[in-house]
Amino acid sequence: METVGAHRKGIALTDRQRIAWLRLIRSDNVGPVTFRDLINHFGSAETALDMLPELSRRGGSSRQVRVASREEAEREIEVATRFGARFVGIGEPDYPDALRQIDGAPPLLAVRGNTKVTAPPAVGIVGSRNASIHGAKFAAMLARDCGRAGYTIVSGLARGIDAAAHRASLQTGTIAALAGGLDRPYPPENFGLLDEIWNGDGLAVSEMPFGWEPRARDFPRRNRLIAGIALGVVIVEAAKRSGSLITARLAGDFGRLVFAVPGSPLDLRCQGTNGLIKDGAILTTEAGDILDALAPLTRRDLFSVTRAEEPEYETARPGSAPPDDSDRARVIDSLGASPVETDDIIRHTGLAAQAVYLILLELDLAGRLQRHAGGLVSLSMTD
Repeated sequence: METVGAHRKGIALTDRQRIAWLRLIRSDNVGPVTFRDLINHFGSAETALDMLPELSRRGGSSRQVRVASREEAEREIEVATRFGARFVGIGEPDYPDALRQIDGAPPLLAVRGNTKVTAPPAVGIVGSRNASIHGAKFAAMLARDCGRAGYTIVSGLARGIDAAAHRASLQTGTIAALAGGLDRPYPPENFGLLDEIWNGDGLAVSEMPFGWEPRARDFPRRNRLIAGIALGVVIVEAAKRSGSLITARLAGDFGRLVFAVPGSPLDLRCQGTNGLIKDGAILTTEAGDILDALAPLTRRDLFSVTRAEEPEYETARPGSAPPDDSDRARVIDSLGASPVETDDIIRHTGLAAQAVYLILLELDLAGRLQRHAGGLVSLSMTD
């Protein structure tokens, strides 16, 4: 099987770039999408960092935006190094190929373990924390069979199905996506499993800062990593209101395949998976169902390599005037609580695309913009 990423290329960030990237993503109101837009507009993280206070002020912020200092970034890199971890940029060879293609891919991932497991294509296996014996055994069987077929298994280190999938793929390659910092894994009973993962043929990844204790709202971000890293996600036992269904929805949004293992209609743990099958997920009763469906997606050229250089995709033209207050007013007036596409804003206002992008950046950094799936934006409800 020709595996995705088997002959990957990439450009390593310099130490100076890595520090600037870490500073930028750790600054106030800078998420992955905003990070990308800032780099695209200004050409480098260092220039974007210099512009953050001015952009935030122009966006109407009532307070000074906090810009992460060089000392803070150097300290986090030092903590990571002592912990046996490092930061991998989105265009570097060890960054998962599939993940870099999703909207809002993390510009930097903290990783600890064997990064070689990011080269093969991945299958996500997630499910109930309160797994049945049969559910856990079946998840382990799928993980072993897919692992032997050349796939890395990615999951979320949760108890139940996640833990069973990780344990079954320790020898073939597994990735644990964490909701908190790498030094703040959850749950405590899986600390030993995590130690086996990053000290063997596995890898732990996180986009959160070191020292970050995971909160409830951080787990959907972790689920996004699982769905983004994998070519397909398998759901084994999931109730109607399950975090695993969030992973399935995200996988669908990213164009990944969604697989679901059927179960008894009388078992509450299977209502979510049975519902997924009704909605079009691939009914899965053996690993062959997964391998057959994913086989066409394992071409080496499926994912283009994203360069780690700081490109000049949409940098402002020399001498072009920045938007004025009337331009900002037109953009703000065109926005409301309902998400809209950026192209619609451009058409509605009649402004140049570059001006609209910059105004949205200003509003974002001022905390006045909400970003939604599919590149949609709206005014913040607190604005």
